[in-house]
Amino acid sequence: MPVILVTNDDGVLSAGIHALADALQPLGTVTVVAPNTEASAIGHALTIRRPLRIEPVRKDVFAVDGTPTDCINLAITAVLKGRPDLVVSGINKGYNIGDDVTYSGTVAGALEAALLGIPAIAVSLEGGREYDFGPAATVAAVVARALVERPLPMRTFLNVNVPRGPLRGIRTTVQARRNHVTKVTTRVDPRGREYFWIDEARDDWHPLEHSDHQAVREGFVSVTPLQPDMTAHAHVQMVDAMGLELGEEAGVE
Repeated sequence: MPVILVTNDDGVLSAGIHALADALQPLGTVTVVAPNTEASAIGHALTIRRPLRIEPVRKDVFAVDGTPTDCINLAITAVLKGRPDLVVSGINKGYNIGDDVTYSGTVAGALEAALLGIPAIAVSLEGGREYDFGPAATVAAVVARALVERPLPMRTFLNVNVPRGPLRGIRTTVQARRNHVTKVTTRVDPRGREYFWIDEARDDWHPLEHSDHQAVREGFVSVTPLQPDMTAHAHVQMVDAMGLELGEEAGVE
């Protein structure tokens, strides 16, 4: 049976990761390796300035005092002692659509797997005060089965976002685009020292047909193929045409 590694950025105790693991059980042997505390919005961070530890939580469930990216590497090296056949990251509390994929620890877990040549999926559920992870877990199992049967090219992974309420189906989508405005609030602590709080102030989404944002707004699950290559290939010739050169002042002979 396929070996399936499950991780997340909401922490090993999140209900979403265990709903996901349970839904994947019929597909293979499932092991959970996830951060011991919440690691949301941490992106693709890798811990390199301190040691990391793995703590067993229960059978086939392990906690790491690090990031989702750390979890993938430690799972392969110290828990599974080999590469899994599939990595599934989630179920995240809140969408990871559009530009948010660059911040997301959930997406980063799948991204790290893709960089290592492992098929991977990131799964996120629309935010709210309460969460029913059942439908998203079912969707994740459907996508996982399809990916195992029909693998994507190397270094490609899937970003899945599931809206709340009745689902109208599944759409293959592209990343949405938005005008992202970050709000930084300045405050003063009891000792008179300034501190700062970062939050999102406004999100204006660009109309874009077939986008993940458009799909979830209309009640569809969005499935977006992503890749780690961020090169703007369409503009390589434009940069080349700039004629960039270093002169003598740069020490070029």
